[in-house]
Amino acid sequence: MTPNPVFHNIRAVLFDLDGTLIDSAPDLAAAADKMRTDRGMPSLPLDRYRPMAGAGARGMLGEAFGLKPEDAEFAALREEFFANYEARMTVLTEVFDGVPALVEALQARGLAWGVVTNKAMRFTDPLTRAMPLFATAGAVVSGDTTPHAKPHPAPLLEAAARLKIDASQCIYVGDDERDIVAGLAAGMGTVAATYGYLGAAQAPQAWGAHAAIKSPSELLQLLALA
Repeated sequence: MTPNPVFHNIRAVLFDLDGTLIDSAPDLAAAADKMRTDRGMPSLPLDRYRPMAGAGARGMLGEAFGLKPEDAEFAALREEFFANYEARMTVLTEVFDGVPALVEALQARGLAWGVVTNKAMRFTDPLTRAMPLFATAGAVVSGDTTPHAKPHPAPLLEAAARLKIDASQCIYVGDDERDIVAGLAAGMGTVAATYGYLGAAQAPQAWGAHAAIKSPSELLQLLALA
């Protein structure tokens, strides 16, 4: 793998959360599936929910009930889903294989790191406090930290500001097209994490990212740190 020049002189790496650093699909799916079983409906397997995990409540309720955000009952069911998820955010959620070693390697080389997610602070803050991985994160920016969520660049620029590092010296890694759009708009190098929650309809090669990785460890090669 030949590093793109955009990855030279990098001082910080920012990551999306769900589908990039952590596999939260089992808990998201369980929160939605409980709504089905509470209503006497049959349970759905995790592999039905997993491709939609990156879309949060919209994806989970879409899979569980065929609902869309514009449907009249969506708002009430979303709150029920949120309550279910809040009660079990870290029961089955795990860090992806290779992520702890990646973070350790970044730190060993003096690079800062942080998280920029569209997950609301209501969930991001307790979740990241509960998982040891995030103790060394220099910035954790949620979907409601700034007035805009991704694909707007504002959350990424906020994270760079908190790290006191220019956006041009940051890269952003995510598993959804909105992550790449936000990173490009913020003037950052961008990396598509293709090991995340890619649904069949997604084509990461068309997102315009500077690079793509099939595992967390490949990021080190991009940064010429391996």
